[in-house]
Amino acid sequence: MSATAEGSTAATRSVLVTGASGLVGRQVVARLAAEPGAVGTLVAADLHPPAAPEMLREGVCYVTADVRDPALGKLFKDHRVDTVVHLAAIVTPGPGSSRQLEYEIDVLGTRNVVEACLHADVSQLIYTSSGAAYGFHASNPVPLRETDPLRGNKAFAYAWHKRLAEEELARHREEHPALAQLVLRPGTILGAEVASPITALFERRVVVGVAGSDAPFVLIWDEDVADCIVKGIRERSTGVYNLAGDGSIELREIARRLHRPYLPLPPTLLAAALGTLHTLRLSARGREQVDFLRYRPVLSNEKLKNEFGFTPRYTSEECFERYCLLRYGA
Repeated sequence: MSATAEGSTAATRSVLVTGASGLVGRQVVARLAAEPGAVGTLVAADLHPPAAPEMLREGVCYVTADVRDPALGKLFKDHRVDTVVHLAAIVTPGPGSSRQLEYEIDVLGTRNVVEACLHADVSQLIYTSSGAAYGFHASNPVPLRETDPLRGNKAFAYAWHKRLAEEELARHREEHPALAQLVLRPGTILGAEVASPITALFERRVVVGVAGSDAPFVLIWDEDVADCIVKGIRERSTGVYNLAGDGSIELREIARRLHRPYLPLPPTLLAAALGTLHTLRLSARGREQVDFLRYRPVLSNEKLKNEFGFTPRYTSEECFERYCLLRYGA
């Protein structure tokens, strides 16, 4: 069940957002800054400051911070932080990235954020995990519910790291119940400005799938993610929730709506092709991509709607329709 943590009034609360320069982070900060009396102090923390002056919001304290920094607890204390929204993560690795760097930020960084929260007596931590934490497995239930085990595959850095980070959080929920946690597991996030490995898959000239697999994608609009987080802050909510629009949309249908050819390849052929391309450094991903496409995690949002009280404004199909409209005008 969802719970509401006791705490200070909005006028005296201090909220800090990590990854505040990211797409969802910017939206969360903008919503809180635009709502009179939403919080007393709002701190936007990121390794990189906002890229343009127009991204700055009046009344927001912008700080440069690394979630791996041992001094993070002092930052929280200095601003008397009451609520931390932890969004910092590597979703789309850049050219200079590495598996080790991604682990340090996504897993060790999350551990450090939790320890900083405990050091500074933070009362609420909101963490965005991912539906990928369930892993890509033929044996996944359809749909996946929050009580199903997290089996993020080691072959997929993002899924594996989200699993490990959630295991850290679960341990701290047992050992430090005073730190209230709200954990959200979004499906594939789409939005007008979203650029991710999945949107890259959609935008290829030929959409490649796996023969014999429907490859259903469960989608959530970025504005819904931000609204859900703000609701969690406002209501001081706790619990673990899948965050996804109703239903799903299959990869074949995605290709049809994009007016692009759909090419379902046999798993062994696709694995061999991806392995060769990866060896030649013509693809960032290798054979593991077959399971990524073949065993898409389908998330139930019943707990989100019935217990948390949040219904995403767009279904998965509507998310994709809106994505097409904003990206391509059709």
